[in-house]
Amino acid sequence: MPSYWFGDIEDGRCIPFTGDPPAIAGRVRSIHTDMDTFVPPDWKAAVRCGACKDRGEYLSRLREVCFAAAERGIRDQYAGKDAELLQMVRTLDGMDEAINLLSGRVAEWHQILHPAFSRKYRRTPAHVLVKGISRNGRGALGKVAAQIEELAAARTELAKEVSARANRVMPNTSALIGGLVAARLMSRAGGLLPLSRLPASAIQVLGARTALFAHLRTQSPSPKHGIIFQHRRVHNASRQLRGRVARVLAGKLAIAARIDYFRGVAAPEFLESAQASIDAAGKGAGATSAGEGEP
Repeated sequence: MPSYWFGDIEDGRCIPFTGDPPAIAGRVRSIHTDMDTFVPPDWKAAVRCGACKDRGEYLSRLREVCFAAAERGIRDQYAGKDAELLQMVRTLDGMDEAINLLSGRVAEWHQILHPAFSRKYRRTPAHVLVKGISRNGRGALGKVAAQIEELAAARTELAKEVSARANRVMPNTSALIGGLVAARLMSRAGGLLPLSRLPASAIQVLGARTALFAHLRTQSPSPKHGIIFQHRRVHNASRQLRGRVARVLAGKLAIAARIDYFRGVAAPEFLESAQASIDAAGKGAGATSAGEGEP
């Protein structure tokens, strides 16, 4: 029995569906269509069914149904458990960019007032430099440096909240690489669902877009890792084993993301075996040749 948004057709007879546009939009989502036998409807079929009087009314009602379906889709998207976390981590990244940019500007401004500071500036961490300018600077420069310090403090608090939220939204992924890195992975993928659909090879280089395109264009060495390099298991590994560790970690993260999306709770048995596999990769276990650590 073919089913359409305006009704069901059976044995040449049509049973119209009555309801407002949101109800019809809900009906559309529940219809399962066999594309081998599907016949696209037209406005004449809807008129014969009694759902509308003419082509103008058909298009008008169809427009209302499409708008209702879009509104429902957006509402469902924002109701996802990862929706707020996604905005939080993107705000965090924006704050990092702003702090780095403003710190550099303040340093250059300070150098103009104190030319002898140039060499010292190159060896001074940005946060220490801004703190010193905030404490000793005068006028607008000191006020701007103080504002950067306040922004940095807010950024630190937000990072803690992002990590805590990620531990709740992505318990398995966070257990493997930490809440902050897990949240950054999810943000780069576009959400928990897109992350759960990615293969391990894509997760391994997620965040290494520039290096990946350089490899494709110039045949330079392919990137071995992206965002997951921030995790200690990867960046603390020896160069010979770093690629192997990143590959094994990415494989376990692909499974963890699927568990997080479809179950939403920690899986202790999986985490225990995953941690053991990652530890073994970091120790070079199972390597049969000197180059096996490379992806």
